Amino acid sequence: MRILLVKTRSELKGVRALEGFICLEPLELEIVAGVVEPEDSVRILDLRLQKDPRQAFLDALRAEQPDLIGFTGYSIHVQAIKDLARLAKEQRPEASVMVGGIHASLLPHDFMVPEIDLIIRGEGSTALRELLRRLKAGQPPEFPPACLSTRHPNCAIHAEMPLAAYPPIEQAAAPRRDLVDRSRYFFAWTAAAKGERIPTLFPRVASVRTSIGCAQRCSFCISPTLTSGRYITVPAEQVVDEIATVPETYIAFTDDEMFLDTKRARQIAELILSRGIRKHYYSWARSDTIIRHPELFKLWKQAGLDTLFVGLESVDNTRLAAYNKSNKTQNNLDAVQMLRDLEINLHAAYIVDPDFTEADFDLMEKEILSVSPAEIAFTVLTPTPGSALWQQSDKQFLIDPYLYSDCFHTLKAPRLSLKRFYLRYGRLTALALRNNPLRINRVRVPAGDFAKAFVRGIRYVIAHHTLHRDYPAGVRR
Repeated sequence: MRILLVKTRSELKGVRALEGFICLEPLELEIVAGVVEPEDSVRILDLRLQKDPRQAFLDALRAEQPDLIGFTGYSIHVQAIKDLARLAKEQRPEASVMVGGIHASLLPHDFMVPEIDLIIRGEGSTALRELLRRLKAGQPPEFPPACLSTRHPNCAIHAEMPLAAYPPIEQAAAPRRDLVDRSRYFFAWTAAAKGERIPTLFPRVASVRTSIGCAQRCSFCISPTLTSGRYITVPAEQVVDEIATVPETYIAFTDDEMFLDTKRARQIAELILSRGIRKHYYSWARSDTIIRHPELFKLWKQAGLDTLFVGLESVDNTRLAAYNKSNKTQNNLDAVQMLRDLEINLHAAYIVDPDFTEADFDLMEKEILSVSPAEIAFTVLTPTPGSALWQQSDKQFLIDPYLYSDCFHTLKAPRLSLKRFYLRYGRLTALALRNNPLRINRVRVPAGDFAKAFVRGIRYVIAHHTLHRDYPAGVRR
């Protein structure tokens, strides 16, 4: 059997600008590809890397002549997936077309269209293993709720079923990292000591998944919905074995929150140190976890942890409570100081509420100066499809809630005018870039990398300043 797995791409300017700073390997498809047996062929096509995605897809169809075509993507990719699926059926009508990923898992009805045959929900690798077994045995392909057939008369009923319990993580396949051009994946790595000269700002980066899900219930996040609030972890030994085998010396952990199980996190760091693995790490953590376990993060600093992504979200406890963050602003302040003391680079993430006033934006600008030097990112509070916030919303949106679900576009009318809202939003982005660790710490980078970062930074700021132009003229006030 010949299998083609496709990572779709978004054409939204904010997303494309962000990809100038971070482009990680399609780990989800590498894991799915890991279940394919040697007698079958599998190819991964990452359309983010293609100048002409449509033509690249057509070329792959002609070259591979696949029997099974699989797409993955987020809500912003729903229409692109449907368009490509239609193209696939035109070129290869005998092939089966399947779709998986977060949106397909939580809102499968959106893919019940003629050009799509199968909808994969939940962990893709275990579902594909069973699907391939069934196809080779001549059995019906559907096994709801993990795999739905749009041809089945009860597909709509099956789509209403809750997600199956997440399978034991050891049943997931090891990623087929050999199926992608690893030189194309990078991360803007800004962690460095004052005055240090770094070899590159854009190192090649490997992605490693050590856990799935999160025990927290933040209203804007879909993670707890996918795993029913379970936090599912890979054993420490297995994590370190994988780290040791990847060729890259820079590792980005893709967990929603790697440090919730502090005992396991300590074991991983101790194993890295005891085995003499010398690599650099980027991970995510909550501020309350950081302040409760300073010794854990001190150990991880010794193991090679360079940067922590911390969702500080707000400078206001009332808003944190509204987001169901189960955290306090004082914890955020203490965590920022603790990371400074440990010399761990901070990537601070904040939420910009459409309800922001001019005074709220002023406070956020002061916050940037307070936490700097740090990488600082801003997302607009939107009801991500499938999240608790989505379920609570009235579904009356300014623009397509799927296509523009990129965490940059507001789906609800802001308190300020759209143009003013995005002027202030873009100003936050510009101020954050001016206060990044490289500039504040006078880190020396190669001239070529500096030029790349400068140009890409301008594009990123302009993209944020002009997001209001994506809205219909009638709502651009």
